[in-house]
Amino acid sequence: HYVLGSVMGPHPFPTIVRDFQKVIGQEIRQQLLQETGRLPDAVLACVGGGSNAIGSFFAFLDDPSVSLIGCEAAGHGVETDQHAATITKGRVGIFHGMKSYFCQDEYGQIVPVYSISAGLDYPGISPEHAFLHECKRAAYVPITDDDAVAAFEYLSRTEGIIPAIESAHAVAHARKLAPLMAADQIMVITLSGRGDKDVAAIARYKGVGLYE
Repeated sequence: HYVLGSVMGPHPFPTIVRDFQKVIGQEIRQQLLQETGRLPDAVLACVGGGSNAIGSFFAFLDDPSVSLIGCEAAGHGVETDQHAATITKGRVGIFHGMKSYFCQDEYGQIVPVYSISAGLDYPGISPEHAFLHECKRAAYVPITDDDAVAAFEYLSRTEGIIPAIESAHAVAHARKLAPLMAADQIMVITLSGRGDKDVAAIARYKGVGLYE
């Protein structure tokens, strides 16, 4: 078997990884009920293969009042060929032992994908996310490099939290969504990791010289 470190590949590997990752959503649910007495209105997470997102979403699948939003890597834009927005621009195929959405050419061959985030530049997505998209239980939105970098800087500056550039894709969409929500609504953003590793890459992206 080709076993990826995410919720992908042939059964039962996606399920195994999902079952370990679902503690993320379980803790979100438990802590919010304890602190506020209610569930969130929206849960946002970045999506490459999808382990962080499915871990965040799984505990809320049976709660239709909770919007589940996965944030894909749009790279230089979905109108270009420099992106990894699998659900937005891909189509159904079979790869790495699974049937899901993949970025493909006209012959069904997997095409190169791009993102500033190494963790999001996979040409496919978890079959479980494909299902959630098909049944409209979760929504998936493309986020460009520019928006992700701006969100990375915003969260670092305002909260002192340096998010992984993967997670910054979710922060970017949160910045767009927040003005549309009421002040008493609750939004959860899952930060999948820390961004110390990404500082040099973002400096290069912005044309800033660093000694590494």
